[in-house]
Amino acid sequence: MTTRWLTPEEQRAWRAYIAATHLLEDALDRQLQQDAGMPHLYYSILATLSEVEGRRLRMTDLAEALKITRSRLTYAAARLEKDGLVRREECQGDKRGSVAVLTDEGMEVLEQVAPGHVATVRANLFDHLDPHQVEQMEEIFGAITGALQADGPRAVPGDVPWRRRSSSSCS
Repeated sequence: MTTRWLTPEEQRAWRAYIAATHLLEDALDRQLQQDAGMPHLYYSILATLSEVEGRRLRMTDLAEALKITRSRLTYAAARLEKDGLVRREECQGDKRGSVAVLTDEGMEVLEQVAPGHVATVRANLFDHLDPHQVEQMEEIFGAITGALQADGPRAVPGDVPWRRRSSSSCS
């Protein structure tokens, strides 16, 4: 098999992508650690739960939505539960499964931290792009996401499969 090496243009684009994603993730983590004492992943868990009906989601669906392993989510959820921001409950009818629930305290923390998080995202990403570049970014990453998803049709920008499921289903 012959290796298809990256062209010079692809190599520059790849390296720019890697540098930008690492720098952006570092900026988000710094802001969230400073404002809330939590890493970006924990914020993402709270934000994801806040967006679903009943602020509850089966742990396996939450792990899938965040693209992390169940063991990593279990560790993070245990910490958030200890801090009173998330509660875990057994699934009714399926004792093997569990549901993560955003508590009122977790929602309050999210509401307090969200403005700083959004300001950081805007300052470090969107303020450097014009509206056409934002459209291109959505199109590009939508295409990549669709190609990488192994369990379904190509993603349509703004269409998140786990949001279509019943958030309280434990079957």
